[in-house]
Amino acid sequence: MHTLYLLSVWLHILAATIWIGGMFFLVLVVVPWMRAGGRASGATFLRETGLRFRRVGWWCFGILVVTGTFNLWMRGVRLADFVSIKWLTSPFGHLVLLKLSVFLLVLLVSILHDFILGPRATDQIARDPSSPEAALARKRASLLGRINVVFALILVALGVAIVRGMP
Repeated sequence: MHTLYLLSVWLHILAATIWIGGMFFLVLVVVPWMRAGGRASGATFLRETGLRFRRVGWWCFGILVVTGTFNLWMRGVRLADFVSIKWLTSPFGHLVLLKLSVFLLVLLVSILHDFILGPRATDQIARDPSSPEAALARKRASLLGRINVVFALILVALGVAIVRGMP
């Protein structure tokens, strides 16, 4: 069972790495390239890259849910703990609840970004990259992407704190 737990932790970290790495690629490479003058051709690239990464990202979310649930179970956390005052008020319980809450925020922001604002922005940019509508749509999608990057970094910090404890 220990080997299965280690495999689950490995998959959890791998899924998080792929998801976060993809976000950093988009934020640090693709978006600055588009801003530097490649907006018209970049809209197609961003749309295609975004659609492919969206599939990868949502697979990662699924893996994170399954492995995270299993990892907690292997650490002795049971469903009944989520209604136990003793567990909920413990430092470990606080961290787990905080991480789950941030993960839910990530899912909500991702739904909004991936299925509504992101596609709207790439469509507007493809139609007329210099229009005010394109600029506004791009800013909104970009803001949500940045918020998710911050949430992702918070999730990593909380994951470390859950395993290692608070300093």
